[in-house]
Amino acid sequence: MAESNCTQATEFSFKGFTEDPATQVTLFLMFLLTYLVTILGNLGMIVLIKASPQLHSPMYYFLGNLAFVDLCSSTVITPKMLVDFVSEKKGIAYAGCAAQVFVFDLFGMTECFLLAMMAYDRYVAVCHPLVYPLVMSPKCCFQLVTGSYLVGLTNGMGQTIGMFSLSFCGSSVINLFFCDISPLISLSTSDATLSQVLLRTSASLFGVSSSLVVLVSYGAIISTILSIRSDEGKRKAFSTCASHLTTVSIFYGTSIFMYLKPSSDSSKEGDKWTAMLYTVVTPMLNPLIYSLRNKEVKKALRRLKKIK
Repeated sequence: MAESNCTQATEFSFKGFTEDPATQVTLFLMFLLTYLVTILGNLGMIVLIKASPQLHSPMYYFLGNLAFVDLCSSTVITPKMLVDFVSEKKGIAYAGCAAQVFVFDLFGMTECFLLAMMAYDRYVAVCHPLVYPLVMSPKCCFQLVTGSYLVGLTNGMGQTIGMFSLSFCGSSVINLFFCDISPLISLSTSDATLSQVLLRTSASLFGVSSSLVVLVSYGAIISTILSIRSDEGKRKAFSTCASHLTTVSIFYGTSIFMYLKPSSDSSKEGDKWTAMLYTVVTPMLNPLIYSLRNKEVKKALRRLKKIK
């Protein structure tokens, strides 16, 4: 009866990182710079891939989509966070919170599968180079990317449905800097079984399955590289995977820790910094990793500069 008589929350507020004004200004400037680098880096990567015929290959097709996903996932989180740093009221409407959950979970899971497809692409390139053009055909690449977005869409819809099944009649303060399903479950005053099942199923089915694709692909890649007799051949084969492996390690490491840890740890302050790594920092690092450690990207940049 108490549950039916309570007033449902119409907006939420974020606890954020700190209440100290000086620290908030410092964090605002730091994250503003991070977001600007994210925009320039990912947009630059997309433009470079589109404008450079030598980058019109499966690996860069996936990379262009990864840059787009990073741009979108960062944009749904960071601008609101920046506004909250300079606002007294750090709030978001219920509908806005639901939209943030949907878009973030859509692009977050899409990125998981894009990284898995890129690992598969590297597996075919290193382990089966003779059939690479046939296996990774334009049609196949399009299907793999489309499938990644569809899985992301399914995840976003599932998590949003889970949110709509919750009631929020007590505290409306989210101990994070954006709307995510985990802290919302903690705030709920109703039975959260459906939301918990959807969250764990999504993390286990989608997250673990994409992780397995990465692990199996790189297991085969490492085995193939070790069988190469030439040291130069080993270095060349490994260099084609180094950038992607770095990105995968950062993204999957923080995401798995965040979503597959025991629920009793969900309110720890450290979760904010873990979430910050994969929502704010990783989208900034990805284009830098691929541009600084990739010879083909560097050559394309030099050609583009000469044309201008």
